[in-house]
Amino acid sequence: MTKRIQEVVPGTRPELSEIEANILKERGRISPLYRTLLNSPEIAQGWEALLTAVRNRSSLPASLKELMILRVAVLNRAHYEFDAHRPHAITAGVTEEQIQLVQQEKVTFGFTEVEILVMELTDVMTRDIQVPDALYDQVKAHFNDREILEVVTTISAYNMVSRLLNALHVGH
Repeated sequence: MTKRIQEVVPGTRPELSEIEANILKERGRISPLYRTLLNSPEIAQGWEALLTAVRNRSSLPASLKELMILRVAVLNRAHYEFDAHRPHAITAGVTEEQIQLVQQEKVTFGFTEVEILVMELTDVMTRDIQVPDALYDQVKAHFNDREILEVVTTISAYNMVSRLLNALHVGH
């Protein structure tokens, strides 16, 4: 698949040095996604701030965040995103068996009740957009307001990520 817009080569545009330094600090490298985002410094900077908050500063367990991210990637057929987050999921304690189960049409076993519920919310938010009150009430029974916001933001943010990756053919 041919990339639809050119990546910015890190270090070639002095006005991006601060943004690139922040990306390196948080990510350890400037991935193809961020090299693409650097075409718009404001977007790259805002994206980095949001995704850093979602992945590195939220109160949710890392394993739960990674399950949501993997599930979004599966639903949106974002293979690059899935492959990029598989190692993060394993580091967070998600098993290989669970990674396989996340790829099924519907996730109904192999996880805790809360993990299944969050993946159901991920499915609904990604496929149907609107969250029925009955599903929200189930989520509300397990999470406080901050955690609900963080769950919903994680799902929303990674839908944004996968849709950009797919639309611009970023990655492998």
